[in-house]
Amino acid sequence: MAGVSHSALRIIVKECGGVGLLSTEMLSAKRLPSENPQFSPFVLKSAIETPMSYQMLVSDPEDIPRAMDKLHQFGAQAVDLNLGCPAPRVRKGGAGSKLSEDHGLVKKVIATARRCTDLPLSAKIRIGTELNKEKLQDFCKMLAGEGIDYLIVHGRLHKEQFCRPPRWEWIAVAKKSVNIPVIANGGIFTASDAKQCLRITGADGLMIGRAAPQKPWLFAEINHALYGGPPPPAINRPALYKRFIDILETTFPEGRQIGRTKEFSHYFCKNYQFGHHLGSRVQNCTDMKQVHQVARAFFMKQEPEACKTGWPVL
Repeated sequence: MAGVSHSALRIIVKECGGVGLLSTEMLSAKRLPSENPQFSPFVLKSAIETPMSYQMLVSDPEDIPRAMDKLHQFGAQAVDLNLGCPAPRVRKGGAGSKLSEDHGLVKKVIATARRCTDLPLSAKIRIGTELNKEKLQDFCKMLAGEGIDYLIVHGRLHKEQFCRPPRWEWIAVAKKSVNIPVIANGGIFTASDAKQCLRITGADGLMIGRAAPQKPWLFAEINHALYGGPPPPAINRPALYKRFIDILETTFPEGRQIGRTKEFSHYFCKNYQFGHHLGSRVQNCTDMKQVHQVARAFFMKQEPEACKTGWPVL
């Protein structure tokens, strides 16, 4: 998720527990060779962020060798090729879901990536431009045949918005067509959602996107409810929000802090009945000092005792 799946979010998800594999936000294969992990917010990471999959946007196979060399230098533990992002900017550049429409080019991309790394290699797709079982099955078989190790399937068509429930039954179609692990993605916001998604899809695992910044503790809840992991930790939501912005202020370049705070707040505010007040007020902030002030004022009204404990007086 652009602007969201960065180091600060990954750290608090990891601290809450339950997550099996972390992911970067989308990284341009063309730009990767010039990225500096000490300064770039796109590849900045801490020691706690492991195991980590680096998500790559590709439109030209010739960009892959140098990009993959860079990922090896970063210590990547897996590489994910994004063939599903429907964002207009991504499609205009020939990547994401646009790339998946050219099966010949996709084969070159996967084959090139496979030659360039021995790391676990995945591809993330949507279920297609139309509901067509044969096309979806053929596409999945082609990806598996070119050497990916596992497949991530988002259960919506290319042009479908998030307001439409995901088509988990179509992830099941993809799962039945290949002999490699399939990870289901889309519409998972509770442990109950996770259980139902796995039942319908037959998938081998779950990828969680929008719910991660909303409920970073969700991974721990799912791990406990479905896999017998330890009970999720007690969550102090004001303290968790403060932890997030403290990480940003400590590790991210100053000019990159406010935008990522606004992105996170857009999701986190959904935990509250009147959370839109937090979301809109943070959106109007021009610096991080204002964020501290408006956020703490909001939490003092919503959860005063939790806020006093987790967010001492400024």
